[in-house]
Parts: sequence; structure tokens; C-alpha cells
Amino acid sequence: MSQHTGTANHRPQMSMILYNVGALLTVAAWGVSFVSTKVLLEHGLQPTEVYVYRTLLAYLLILLICHGRMVSNSVRDELLFVACGMCGGSLYFIAENTALEHTLVSNVSLIVTLAPLITTLLVGVLYKSERPSRGMVAGSLVAFLGVGLVIFNSSFVLAVKPLGDLLALAAAVSWAVYSLVLRKLSAFYTVLFITRKTFFYGLLTALPFLFTEPDHGNLKVFSDTAVWVNFIFLGVFCSMLAFLIWAWAVKGIGAVKANNYLYVQPIITLVASAVFIGEQVTWIGYLGCGLILIGVVLADRLSQGHPSKPAH
Repeated sequence: MSQHTGTANHRPQMSMILYNVGALLTVAAWGVSFVSTKVLLEHGLQPTEVYVYRTLLAYLLILLICHGRMVSNSVRDELLFVACGMCGGSLYFIAENTALEHTLVSNVSLIVTLAPLITTLLVGVLYKSERPSRGMVAGSLVAFLGVGLVIFNSSFVLAVKPLGDLLALAAAVSWAVYSLVLRKLSAFYTVLFITRKTFFYGLLTALPFLFTEPDHGNLKVFSDTAVWVNFIFLGVFCSMLAFLIWAWAVKGIGAVKANNYLYVQPIITLVASAVFIGEQVTWIGYLGCGLILIGVVLADRLSQGHPSKPAH
């Protein structure tokens, strides 16, 4: 009896480890995606074009393996999928990319990383049984301080330009809302179905933005090896696989815990930019990396004594 009990207890523990590893791998891919996106933009593609092309590739690929069922259980659920496509797709990426045209990259990166804290706040407001523990809040604040150091790296000067900063804040709120909607849908639909619907409505709601852009990049740029390699990386790994794994991880460990891993994203971006485009990492950047890791561990460990109850 005790042997069976031990095995049964081991399985949930192993599942939790896999959920956390999945969230971390996803964030790693998204961290590198900033470098890949920059390569495509430098070759003349527009921000909305990059999002549409990578998402179209991801949608077609996932359609090959998930095409049996096309509609959800109700009109209400279908509207929730529209919200998923907008908040986790078109609005988030277009707001973030457009913000970069109006303010500093450091401003955008810092403000967008508010998404985990906004998610925690929204969960606490909407679900009384899941108010974040003091440990979770403390860990999040430590990690957020680390994010600030990583992003500023060797410069603490922020040039405030309201339009770009407001767009970045809109992107952070958009991702937080996506996480909460994803949480609701995860109880009734498979990860494949949710991801496919998110891509579809993300594409659909991005088309108006694409058609209103005055200039479009020349598709001949895809003959460049650097362009199509980065495009495939964004479409296959950062969109299709990453969103699948992310939806699975959120279903397993919850929106708040999964979003805390987003604090690790600047570390990945910092390393990737240093390796691929030669950006220098200072001691401030390394200190920020350490604080991010400490904050994520604190938020996870100190919240274990305050288990969350699933919402119904």
C-alpha cells in the first residue's frame, strides 16, 4: 500500500516540475524572439507584418494536427476565444511593437514586464479565494526590481514619452487579461484547440492594422537566409510550440505562477543580445539577473503555504 501511495504522490510532483520547466522554456523562446524580431525589422518588414506572418505560419501548422472541431461550445465561449486572440495576439504584439517607435526600448521592456503583477492583482480582485500571499507579492516586487536593473543595465535615465509608454502599459494589461481568459477556457477545452483558436482570432483582428499601414516590406527579403531562419524560429518555436506549452503550463500551475516566469525573459534577452548582436552586459545587468531569479524562487516558495483554490 505504501509503495503505491508513494508512486501516486510522486506523479503530481513530477507533473508540477514539468509544468514549471515548460513555462521556463516558453519564456526562454520569447526572450530570444526579441533578437529575431529585430533582425526582421532591420530587413524592412513592418511590426504588424512580422506578427501576421509568424502567426499565419503557426496557425497553418497547428491546423494540420488539430482540425476536427472548428467551433466552441457556445457563443459566449467563442467571444472568449476572440478576446484570447486579441489580448494574447494582435493587440499585445502590435501595441508592444508600435510602442517601440514612440519611446525607448528600456521603457517598453520595463512597462510590459508589469504583466505578472497586473495578473496577480486581477486574480486577487476577481477571485476572493485566490488573493496573493505576502510572499508572492514580496517575491514579485524583488523580481520586478531585478527587471529594472537588467533593462536599464548601465543607464538609469528614462525619457518619458507618454504615447509609447501608454501603449506599452496597454500591452501589459492585454497579456494579463489573456492569462485570465486562458484560465477560464482551460477548464473546458484542450490546449491544441485553445491555441489554434487564439492564433485564428489573433490573425483576424490584426488584418485591419495590416491594411492601414502605409508601407509594407518587400517579400523578396525572405530570400535572405537570416530572414527566413528567424521567421521560422518565430513562427514554429515562439508562436506554435511556445503557445501550446504556455497554455498547458497555465492549466497546470495557474496564471499567476506561470506569469512570474516572465521575469526571467529579460535575462534571456540580455544573454541573446550579447551573443548575437554584441551588446555589452555590465555588473548592473548581472545583479538584475540575480534579483530576478531570487524573486521568482521567493514568490514560488513563500506561496506554497497558501494554496489557491480553483475557481468555478
